[in-house]
Order: sequence, then C-alpha cells, then structure tokens
Amino acid sequence: QKSHPRKRSRSLEEDKKGHLICQSRAVLSARYKIFCTLGEGTFGKVVECTDHKAEDRHVDEKIIKTVARDLKAAYTEIQVLEHLNALDPSNTYYCVKMLDWFECHGYICIVFELLGLSIYDFIKENGFLPLRLDHIRHMAYRICKSVNCKCASGLLSLLHFLHRICQLFFYLAILYLNKLTHTDLKPENTVFVTSDSVQECNSKLKCEERTLKNPNVRIVDFGSATYNDKYHSTLVSTRLYRAPEVILALGWSRPCDVWSIGCILMEYITLESHLFPTHHNKEHLAMMEQMYMIQKSRKCKYFCHDQLNWDKCSSAGSSVSRHCKLLKVSIHDSDHENLFDLIEKMLEYDPDKRITLEEALRHPFFFYLHKKRSLSLKAEQADTGTMPPKCKK
Repeated sequence: QKSHPRKRSRSLEEDKKGHLICQSRAVLSARYKIFCTLGEGTFGKVVECTDHKAEDRHVDEKIIKTVARDLKAAYTEIQVLEHLNALDPSNTYYCVKMLDWFECHGYICIVFELLGLSIYDFIKENGFLPLRLDHIRHMAYRICKSVNCKCASGLLSLLHFLHRICQLFFYLAILYLNKLTHTDLKPENTVFVTSDSVQECNSKLKCEERTLKNPNVRIVDFGSATYNDKYHSTLVSTRLYRAPEVILALGWSRPCDVWSIGCILMEYITLESHLFPTHHNKEHLAMMEQMYMIQKSRKCKYFCHDQLNWDKCSSAGSSVSRHCKLLKVSIHDSDHENLFDLIEKMLEYDPDKRITLEEALRHPFFFYLHKKRSLSLKAEQADTGTMPPKCKK
C-alpha cells in the first residue's frame, strides 16, 4: 500500500517514500526535540531526540510511515512492549525499554531508551572482524534468558563472544515464558546498549580493531512478535534466518527463533556475511542439505525419494556447493567444541528435536559464565558481610 504525500508545517513534511522529513530542532508532541536522524528502513525512520520533560535526556524515537501494514505492526509492537515492560519494570531481563508513544499527524511515534549500534552495524564499521567470544557468550545468555524466563506477573575473543550469546538466550527465554515468539531475530535487531569502544591492535590479523567497552544488548523490533494463541502468518522471519519448517509451510512456533539464533552465531564464528545467501526456497533448502545433510521432509513439492529434488550439476547447484560446507568442518578449534555442539543443536532441522532455550541456558558452553557469576556473587557477599549462614550440623 502506498502512502500519500501530505502538506504539513514547515518542520513536518513527508518525502516520496512516505518517510517523515525530520528537520533538526523540530519538536514532536511539544516534548521531543529532534537532534539527528539515526537511520531509516521500510517501516519508517529512527531519530535521536531530547526529552524536554526528562531534563533533556536523549532518547531514540521510531517514526512509523503512514502505511496500513506498518501502522498495524507498530500497534502490535506497542502492545507487546507494554506487556513486557509491565512485567519487568526494572528491566532485569534486557528487553528494550519503551518510554512513551504517541500519534503525530497520522504517524505513530514510539520512544525508547537511547541505544547504540546494532550488532550488524558494529561489525560492519569494524571491517567485519570477528567478535570476541566472551561478548558473544554474554549476549546469547541474556537473549535466551529474556525469552525463556518468567517475569513477575578467526574468532573473536572467547569472553566477549560468550557474553553476547548469553544475553541473547536470556532475553528470548523471557519472551517464551510469556507466550511470545519474536519471529524476526537477526543481527540488525540486536542492539548494543552503548557502542562505546576502544581502538586496539589485533596482533593475529595485524590490523586495528574496535573492542566494545560494554557488550550488553537489547532485542528490538517487536512488530512481528506473535502470541501463542494468536493467528500465525504462514511466512515469518527474514529470509536469511528463516527456519526450514517455515520454508516448507509446516507450521511454526518457538523453535523458529532458536534456528535464527543458530544462524546468527554461525555468521559470527565463520565471518560469513550470511550463512544462506539466497532468495529462493529450493536453493535455500539445498544449502541446508549441503551443510547439515538433510535428507527428508514431509513436503513432496521439494523432495523425491527422501532426497531434495535439486540439480547439483546446474550453475545454481555449483554455487550451493561453493558457498556451503558441512557444519562439522566449519569450526576447527577444539577449544570451541561446546559452542559448536550448542549451534549444532540449535540448527537441528526437525523443530521437535531442536534444543529449547531452557536447555540451551543449561548447556556446558555457559558453565564458565555460571561459575564466574557465582564467584562474583560470593565476593560481593563477603565484601558486604551478607554471606548466607552455614547450616548447622
């Protein structure tokens, strides 16, 4: 559906794509003064503003285009975030914090806490250098926990990699226990709380690289989030992170998010821009078969005699062979066997056999983080004199 350009005040005008033309220093809702434009997409654009009613605090503001499809997604996002924010007012579970929302000249504006770059943008600005493993562990744990835990109602450095993965898992865990599936997880929708970094020399790659000071992340963009008891659209997820059950139209639920995370982690590890660089269903399935040795499915449209109906000798077939190799040979370092085992379980073709987020949070890959947090808690209790009493024999 196309939006129609409208005449507005000098500071509020619409371009041919339906985006609000945001001029610096323009004020929205008599409260938010536009500081700069951070980016734009098919949904609209994001601007940084100062909030006059909060001591000129800087915030992110998402301005949705006046297109019916986008407006519907915006109302869905508002509903989901109001629910999640009410369950977790102290933001313990790392959900992006919605501060306000309002309508302005037909646009929906959603105000969020000010965040940093998305993981994709940070990696891009860092020359697509590998992420630190400790950050990925932390991030993944957070995302899993936030989607799964119930509220009150070369490779990057190992530690950074782990940090990020943990956050990711922790976050998704919260969603799941509140009967939600995100459905559109990807690096662009995983955003750092702050992208402040220091410049360091990577002796292994012999180049300069940016290292994050704080690897904490938030998951954003809930416009496609779906409650378990609501209508499930047949097609969900961005193509590159789409689970096989979605491609095969077999129905989907929470495991489709787990698949998406597995794809994201493989991209971090292998430094491939995309794990499955394709726009066609059959080619996508061929890449999965090449990487995971998938051999059968209930969808006869794509399979014949338990084999994918695909010409491996064609130019497209040769391209698949060049781009994809068996998952087991993608990771060579024995120090990362636990990480590989986790990813392999997340990229299980059968959604009924795919690892759950509850199980992922207990995976040996995160033992190091659990031990580190336990030691940190004990040290904190010792410093404050709040050590729990010992049991009497």
